Amino acid sequence: MCREGVSRKTITTRRAPHPHIGANPDAAIQALMSAGTRDGLITGDVGDCWTAMYAAIGLSRALSMVWTVKIGINLPQTTSYDLASDVTTFAREVERLGFDSLWAYDRLLAPEDQSGVHGLYGMPGVPWPERYGSTTDPLITLALAAAVTERVELGTGVLVAPLYLPVRLAKSLAALDAASGGRVIAGLGVGWSVDEFEAAASRPIEERGAALDEFLDVAAAVWGPDPVEFDNARYRIAASRINPKPVRRIPILLGGHSEAALRRVARRADGWLPTGMPASAVGETLRRLREMASAGGRDPYEIRCFSQAGVANLEDLGRVVDDIAALAEVGVEHVYVTLPSAAADLAQLLAATEKLSARLPGRS
Repeated sequence: MCREGVSRKTITTRRAPHPHIGANPDAAIQALMSAGTRDGLITGDVGDCWTAMYAAIGLSRALSMVWTVKIGINLPQTTSYDLASDVTTFAREVERLGFDSLWAYDRLLAPEDQSGVHGLYGMPGVPWPERYGSTTDPLITLALAAAVTERVELGTGVLVAPLYLPVRLAKSLAALDAASGGRVIAGLGVGWSVDEFEAAASRPIEERGAALDEFLDVAAAVWGPDPVEFDNARYRIAASRINPKPVRRIPILLGGHSEAALRRVARRADGWLPTGMPASAVGETLRRLREMASAGGRDPYEIRCFSQAGVANLEDLGRVVDDIAALAEVGVEHVYVTLPSAAADLAQLLAATEKLSARLPGRS
């Protein structure tokens, strides 16, 4: 599908001459718009939309002409950085450069024993990244960023909801949203580490899906009007005032690609947050998700798609831009880039962020 759910007003035109576009970029916009809209949103088949763009301007993916995807960056979040100053310095710079969001991930620990089920993603003997043993709390990291920024959204990618008491996590997210003026995006997952579950979770890892569903139920109550009331087999909230409330309805993005995870996204989430998947697989799964949502009585266009773009080498930022473009083509509307994991220090991270900004259409 062609950038489904993108408002016409997000289409931007490069007014300055460009060697690949020619003198009439507005003709390309009109060609794209003629490919099909639904309630003011582009919904035509990707072939129709991009064929129209190619015919008008002859530019692969038309990226110098049209760039609708939002771009975010992970915050520096490990003890290899100076956490007393690097998080806030970087957050200010990301906002100054015009990026759209800042993200933090969740990792409680890294076990010394990584054999058997203790390996990365539960795969026997697969080693964990070294940084997982020195990762800061995601909500504290985002709070630092919130304090020195005004515009960028603040996302968790992802927060392992079953590792937290539901009421506490719901209140923390609401407080962060209130403190930031309504900028929180809650990316949530069920987790995979046996060691983390044994250390912190109130349910065993075998019940992680049920734990995530339980959090979503509790959060809906806590974020709703006072008095808050909730009662299930495990938790009871007597009629109470629980504040602050979120400034906006916090968007809920759910990760995962198992059948159970996809059913939960289609049934309960505002969007899907895949990580480590090629664009082709993201596009195919997104189509399935929207079909599942429609079959369940939801508007399929309510299912949004955010995605992570991993970075292994700061010298290959051109590939990162290509990855973002490929994700945008299959319907991803917001991509966040894991630059800090590939940088040695803040100076290297800031330089890479500036270079990435310069490579993105419409930002240089």
